[in-house]
Amino acid sequence: MSIDINCDMGESFGLYKMGNDEALIQYITEANIACGYHGSDPNHMRSTVELAKRHDVKIGAHFSLPDLQGFGRREMKIDREEVANFIIYQIGALRGFLDVAGVPLSHLKPHGALYGMAARQEHIAEAVADAAEHFRVPVFGLAGTLHETVYTSRGLEFRPEFFADLDYDRAGNLLITREHPEVPPELAVERCLSVIRDSKVRCNDGSDIPIAASTICIHSDTPNSAAVAEAIYTALLPYMDR
Repeated sequence: MSIDINCDMGESFGLYKMGNDEALIQYITEANIACGYHGSDPNHMRSTVELAKRHDVKIGAHFSLPDLQGFGRREMKIDREEVANFIIYQIGALRGFLDVAGVPLSHLKPHGALYGMAARQEHIAEAVADAAEHFRVPVFGLAGTLHETVYTSRGLEFRPEFFADLDYDRAGNLLITREHPEVPPELAVERCLSVIRDSKVRCNDGSDIPIAASTICIHSDTPNSAAVAEAIYTALLPYMDR
């Protein structure tokens, strides 16, 4: 099985810089570009598309709840139709810049709280599918959750994702915080190799849980993200189609 490395990018806004996209781009194969609701703006969206194109990195839409101030990491009570509409709206914004650059849309990925809600709440997962079915590209998500069951039941291509710089609980849920601490690169590599070779990961209580992944995520706002990305890229080269 070939593995990809993806990163959430283009999350700077106006004069406020988020992440280290220029340093990370050489170590990934897929960029998830923010679409304006949790980060990014037209200028950063376009420049990130152009950055990914220069490095031959595939580009996906990274859409969020409408929560710029909270960086999309606060849950909301929201109905299925509204969720589907604001996802389509965000993908459409990115698609405009992709068309200008002559680059195809590669995949879709919910961000932050929306990602977690879609893993647990059926109407949110169905809303993601409602939007995704119009674009016919793979959707990233957590294996063994509603991401997988809903998207596949709707005839969408599902890409299971593993987060190298986040912790998991015993139920396989991501422990998402508003800020990421530094992650030792050697720990991130160990986690990735465990997933690839043994389909398991060590969770926060010390137990091992089964997990599947075809793409590994690195967050650009992790303080030492470039060091983490370089270590993972070097270790995973034998498993990558690159």
